[in-house]
Amino acid sequence: MNKQALSNLIALGEGFTTEFKRTGTSNLGREICAFANATGGVILIGVDDDGKITGVGKHNELKSQVQSIARSAEPPIAVDVENIGNVLCITVPEQHSKPYSFSGKFFIREGATSQQMARTEIREFFFKEGLIHFDETPCTNYDLERDLTPEIWSRFIQHARLPDGLETRPALDNLHLTKDSKMTHAGAWLLCDDITRYTLQAHVTCAMFRGTTKTYILDRKDFAGDLYSIYEDCMAYLQAKLNTALIPHARGRDERLELPADALREALVNAIAHRDYRSTANVQVYVFYDRLEIVTPGGLPAGMHEEDLGVKSVPRNPLLFGMFYRMGMVEQVGSGIKRIREMCRDYGVAEPVIEVSENWVTTTFRRPIEQVEDQVTGEVTGEVTGEVTSEVKQLLHVLTSGSMIRAEMQEALDLKGQANFRNRYLTPAIEVGLIEMTIPNKPKSRLQKYRLTEKGKALLKELEGGSS
Repeated sequence: MNKQALSNLIALGEGFTTEFKRTGTSNLGREICAFANATGGVILIGVDDDGKITGVGKHNELKSQVQSIARSAEPPIAVDVENIGNVLCITVPEQHSKPYSFSGKFFIREGATSQQMARTEIREFFFKEGLIHFDETPCTNYDLERDLTPEIWSRFIQHARLPDGLETRPALDNLHLTKDSKMTHAGAWLLCDDITRYTLQAHVTCAMFRGTTKTYILDRKDFAGDLYSIYEDCMAYLQAKLNTALIPHARGRDERLELPADALREALVNAIAHRDYRSTANVQVYVFYDRLEIVTPGGLPAGMHEEDLGVKSVPRNPLLFGMFYRMGMVEQVGSGIKRIREMCRDYGVAEPVIEVSENWVTTTFRRPIEQVEDQVTGEVTGEVTGEVTSEVKQLLHVLTSGSMIRAEMQEALDLKGQANFRNRYLTPAIEVGLIEMTIPNKPKSRLQKYRLTEKGKALLKELEGGSS
């Protein structure tokens, strides 16, 4: 640092990365420790709080004291000390062995001051820095005698590819899913019937929307079994909601999903395995007209930066991720993003866009619009009219007079069972965009009515023209 750089730094004033000290080394260990636990910073001795240079003498002696203070931290902190004129500059680079303590206490930089961390803050800091992994901590809600049923254990053996006949407790100990006779959170999430009993927001929500916004929801499902079952249920949901083309060949024809299923599997596993399970949010999977989004709470784990995506992997939940590898849910540890991109390129679709913020990671797959439009056009023009069920066609004819409540539609169709009507008539018609709600933001409103969409009207016209 030269005099001009020092002048510029002083002009900015004290802040998150800069501290002024008029003289001496009082509380210097606290300041160095706080910067080390943050992103680093500079301490200027010989500058008062107003930015006026007062200067200090005996630089060599002071440098020795500074180095001694830095080395007495736990673990020792590396600092650079130099004098610019009569100002002593102490640079604390970003450290890589967090957290640091001084005299048995932990400090952190908050704004322009250094604060001692409370017990809860220390615990949160350890989690944030990846020094404690939540999946490895005991799950106090899980009772091994009550919750680990023979059915759950049998299912887990199959998923984890374990040989039959293993003793339950020793096997769980060897897999590190239990510690001190307590089930870990990873174990609870994998050996349960309802994951929300142990971690409320650990379920996954899948939803399909009409168009490109969340204004009109066509379908929503919450999956809350064990994590393996949740993963399978989510994949089944996506394969049911996305378009599938039939590709003819000499031996018959193959089904081809509009997006590569293996890439979707990898992205879904990443979301489930790497999310922050302490967050009050859950993993959300959204299907829009033009895209598919997988939204993961927690941001990137400690030690990961956006530029590292596809280059390296730092699992937030290493025990859980290791079990996913054993279960065959991931093929190669640490290659998820890279593999997803490669699979999309090989499949002939756009690579996903990954957006990162402090609290979220969103992976967006662009749907092949031309394929979606071909399907929609076909349904309207009658090219695939045969794929619209006879029940849906009957419902379209009922709605020619305008909007109706559910009971009126059932009466017109002479149907008694509400579940049968919803499952075979109403829901399929809404999912393909032929019928819409008049109050879409309150789907369960007692005033809710249903009417034909423009697409439904076009298809009804085609059907009526074909019958004349």
